[in-house]
Amino acid sequence: MDRDVQVTTADNGEPVDKDVRATATDTEDQVDRDVQVTAADIARLGDVGRAAVSNWRRRHDDFPQPVGGTATSPAFSLGEIKEWLLGHSEGRSLPAREWLWQDLRAGVPEEDLADLIADLGAFLVYLDREGDDWTALSAADDAAVAAVLPDRVREACAGPMRSPLPPECLIRDRLPLLRRVAALAVENGTKGTFAFLRERYFELHTKRMYATPEPVARLMAELCGPSPEVILDPACGSGALLKALRDHSDRGVHLLLGQDADVATARLTAAHLALHAATVRVSHGDSLRQDAFPGTLVDAVVCNPPFNDRAWGYEELTADPRWEYGLPPRMESELAWIQHALCHLKPGGTAVMLMPPAVAGRRSGRRIRAQLIRRGALSAVITLPLGSIPNMAVALALWVLRRPADSRTPGHVLMVDTSDRPEDFARVAADAWERFEAGADIDEPGMSRAVPAVELLDDDVDLTPARYLAPPPADLSPARVTGQRNRVADLLRLAAELVPTVESARGPKDLPMVPLAELLRRGMLTIHHQSPARPGEPSEVADGLTVLTAEDVVDGTPPTATTPDIAVQHEIIVRPGDVLVPGVARRPVARVAGEGGPVLGLRLSLLRPDPALLDPHFVAGFLSGSVNLRNYTTVGSRAQVDVRRAELPLLPIEEQRGYGEAFRKLAEFEASLRRAAALGEDLIQLISDGLTHGAVRPSTDENSENDMKENS
Repeated sequence: MDRDVQVTTADNGEPVDKDVRATATDTEDQVDRDVQVTAADIARLGDVGRAAVSNWRRRHDDFPQPVGGTATSPAFSLGEIKEWLLGHSEGRSLPAREWLWQDLRAGVPEEDLADLIADLGAFLVYLDREGDDWTALSAADDAAVAAVLPDRVREACAGPMRSPLPPECLIRDRLPLLRRVAALAVENGTKGTFAFLRERYFELHTKRMYATPEPVARLMAELCGPSPEVILDPACGSGALLKALRDHSDRGVHLLLGQDADVATARLTAAHLALHAATVRVSHGDSLRQDAFPGTLVDAVVCNPPFNDRAWGYEELTADPRWEYGLPPRMESELAWIQHALCHLKPGGTAVMLMPPAVAGRRSGRRIRAQLIRRGALSAVITLPLGSIPNMAVALALWVLRRPADSRTPGHVLMVDTSDRPEDFARVAADAWERFEAGADIDEPGMSRAVPAVELLDDDVDLTPARYLAPPPADLSPARVTGQRNRVADLLRLAAELVPTVESARGPKDLPMVPLAELLRRGMLTIHHQSPARPGEPSEVADGLTVLTAEDVVDGTPPTATTPDIAVQHEIIVRPGDVLVPGVARRPVARVAGEGGPVLGLRLSLLRPDPALLDPHFVAGFLSGSVNLRNYTTVGSRAQVDVRRAELPLLPIEEQRGYGEAFRKLAEFEASLRRAAALGEDLIQLISDGLTHGAVRPSTDENSENDMKENS
């Protein structure tokens, strides 16, 4: 639980926040600093949802005006927002840690914020290990505490961190701030307090955050085995991989070693890991150019290195002794990281590296790949599902490597492809690796296989797992072919029955046409449009709702998206009987919603007719007709739809319903044809696969049809 800031009232009736106001001396220069906050920050400070901030702006004339940002993503003065919140809290408790975070931002220049948080992390390490000492010491006044606390913090951090320690100015100049942090740690714990501060910092500096997703990190830890004692991550980023191995080890990790090129990230990671492990050493610098641990051998290496780095140090590192398997080509930085990891392993040690797929097949790297196989360094390549690593347009792979303990060439390399198993990819990969380690003969079509090393050593040395896996088994029996063919035939027969019968009638020009705008003016229907969410603005739409997109309407499919994947501004819920019209289409399209529930997506118009005055299928049918093309603007091969310009005939409701029933049958006919087409494509592929795999053969006599029916 977050410790709250209780707002009370002074004698003059003004609300006073005891904790926040009492610590104003911590950040005396924050008023002079132009610190700006977003709507999301304000929601956190006020302990409300983001929609409440929008309501405040609309309802309260005294709400602070924006001082920066844009019209769609305004920014506000932190000082003004704090004063307004304190004046409108009405006795509510406000979240202390959010107020502390904003005070930290205001209290130091932006470039010093990471150092301040890292120093607070060192103080929290002291609290974590010497809590009783702080309890006794904190009872003294600030001067007495400042006289001894620097040495106490240094002593507490010297063992676990072995990293640059906080300067004395942190202790001597910021005792009120440290007391605040200590009070938060009582409520949230030392680990939780620092995790919060670190998370907020990385939210502001996303480019400094290199966090491997937890499921992938756990899988990498499993692949390293249950008992590594010394672990290295030479591009440790936020420390997610090191922490995953520490949590997974059943014997306890004795030493975590990390290095990162970014100084601020390295310091923050050192404090983070020191709160979770016995001993940590995290250094900053480029591991390829300035290895912080030369000659150090470890039990396991895990790494998510930078990809496609063209300036990794090819020229100055040409003669580096780490290139035991060959000089990495200039365009193959990933092969440099692999060899860097191998050189730090003890004999028999394991390295698990996250790699882009191109490393498996680039011609420039085939000689090094061949050497990794011949000398027994490569144990497995595991393709991950697309999306398991966010913001990557390709499916990455895990390479499992071993420092050979002897000169024997391994017989096999495990190839695993989890591309089609996004829901349980980690379990599939871990199970295959466990069986491979136990010496099992693995050959699961479409999933995993222990490939003989000699099979990999061709001219390309392509290590893409899918290349070596047999296709998954499929049911290609005559019975299945017959069943699928019968389903297509039945569906086409039913579809033909849906075609409505028609008779001679008046021409379209003889119908009394009325613009949709006139029907709107008469109150016979309403029109609704969706708008995109504005960056930084609170959303009025709940997360996780299904969204009906313009593509769904054009294709006649159910909703395919959700919030917040589709960032919309208004929660316009589609109801049964609503008429949906895409804003741009190759031909006029309008569909009647059969079920309600989804949120209206972008580039869609929603017409809600009064059912006593307008039949929805009648409306949709005429909006879909080419007679309305003249009312739309043509853009290339597409029509830009302004639905208000469309025209409908103004007919009695009973006559409308007759038209509507015909249009409804046409819509069902179209849907049936779509389903038949999809089934037909599957049938074509099924028969083709059956013929090529030898499961079926072409008909040769009159009895073949009867034979297939008997099989069914």
